[in-house]
Amino acid sequence: MTVVGVIGSQWGDEGKGKVVDILAEDAEMVVRYQGGNNAGHTLVVNGKKVIFHLIPSGILRDDVECVLASGLVIDLRVLVEELDTLQASGVLDNASLTLSEKAHVILPHHLMLDKLREQSKSGSVPVGSTLRGIGPCYEDKIGRRGIRIGDLYKPEILQSILEGTLEYWRPMLEQRGETCPKADDVIAQIMPLAKRVRPYVKDTVGFVQSALKANKQVLLEGAQGVMLDIDHGTYPFVTSSNTISGAACAGIGMGPTKVDEVVAIVKAYVTRVGDGPFPTELNDANGQYMRDKGHEYGSTTGRPRRCGWFDAVIAKRVNEINGSTAMAITKLDVLTGLKELQICIGYKLDGEEIDTIPMHGLERVEPIYKSMPGWDEDISNVRSLAELPVHAKAYLDELVRLCDCPICLVSVGPDRDQTFVLNNPFK
Repeated sequence: MTVVGVIGSQWGDEGKGKVVDILAEDAEMVVRYQGGNNAGHTLVVNGKKVIFHLIPSGILRDDVECVLASGLVIDLRVLVEELDTLQASGVLDNASLTLSEKAHVILPHHLMLDKLREQSKSGSVPVGSTLRGIGPCYEDKIGRRGIRIGDLYKPEILQSILEGTLEYWRPMLEQRGETCPKADDVIAQIMPLAKRVRPYVKDTVGFVQSALKANKQVLLEGAQGVMLDIDHGTYPFVTSSNTISGAACAGIGMGPTKVDEVVAIVKAYVTRVGDGPFPTELNDANGQYMRDKGHEYGSTTGRPRRCGWFDAVIAKRVNEINGSTAMAITKLDVLTGLKELQICIGYKLDGEEIDTIPMHGLERVEPIYKSMPGWDEDISNVRSLAELPVHAKAYLDELVRLCDCPICLVSVGPDRDQTFVLNNPFK
């Protein structure tokens, strides 16, 4: 048995979906453990783009058991849309999906609150939310007034909890000119969706534990990136859940001793969607080059991603937080054509050199760069480390040295087969 966690190591959008899809070839179960449909996993299989927001990327592999665990927040409308799409394409005929009865449900008032707060000119800080209701749903969860998937099938419990949570939010909504939904209307809206997903709902803790006891190969799939973690990211410009590797244990319901390998997904440069500090951001031709060549637009929102040079300070810290055993380097091909590459190896804050991530002032730091030569050769058909241009190989070697972590996989294009594996964590 091997349990492998796949974790985003920057601000999300590192290509986790593709890596999970590739590693799922050797997995028997893929478990997603946190976040909601604010995540977008884009895959390209046989030239066709597929985007998931909730269902694990491993669903494209035959005979892989996919699990949405307790740590998620679920928009039933989005989940049903994904199920219908997969069913129409025949994918669900050869794959299985299980949904935790303990996962929380995103409700209409969560979407309303998210939009109101992001547009507010006073009070809460706009953080570049995807407006999917994720934060308010987690608030209800932590406030002990949330609706869980299992509650949907117990009418009296559902009615009671829902009336209580709507009563809590009604003054805020009405103060901002919004009409708070009525419990009966919300129930009428979500019950057809609840009925649609009912066949997939079960005790996922027991389901995963059974897989572990049967010595199955299990892949753990995170969403977003560590720099968006509610505790360890660039607060307050973060998501509403823990995105680090340790969160897998809490979100799934398993002990940390069960995790054997942690693969950090690292884009060969850095991108960020939304507001917040970004030390190596490029507002020049190089940044636009990365955006255009890398098609850097959010798969969930469509927003242009901010692009910048690789930040080894962040990558090394994230590897320490995650306990990363290997890195998967994605989008190396996007750097092809740049004459000179820069790697951030430290910061200057208020004129003083630092080699760590400051709690405050990250938006003011001046990156300290190491320059490396680029390459012009097309690497989209490269399938081994030895085939890479000498400068591309040197760039990867430097990332390994600076991040203090070996590389297990390199992606040189969007398609599934534009990848070569150096060391499969399942083998």
